[in-house]
Amino acid sequence: MIEPALLQELRRGTLVLAVLSVLKHGEACGADVRATLAQALLPIEEGALYPMLRRLEDQSLLVSERRSEGSRLKRMYQLSKAGVAAHAAMSEQWRSLTKSLCKLNGDNE
Repeated sequence: MIEPALLQELRRGTLVLAVLSVLKHGEACGADVRATLAQALLPIEEGALYPMLRRLEDQSLLVSERRSEGSRLKRMYQLSKAGVAAHAAMSEQWRSLTKSLCKLNGDNE
């Protein structure tokens, strides 16, 4: 049986790219990011998503702004210029790795 930590490690990096990919299409609140990921069959727990969003903002890949929506305040996230560049670089690396892994596994591309 495969070690769960190995699967979690693989998933963690993929989810960072997935979050950046969601925000590439425009700003969104955390709940909307989570819903979009779930629709793409990449569910994420709130307890993992919100710390990730704060970490990506601390790394200057995201910017956020609090806005009133009805009686609630929502934090809206969007990619910074550095986030756009990071998304492009990570996407290119992901495509390259996927191509290499398909080749190694004998999969058709």
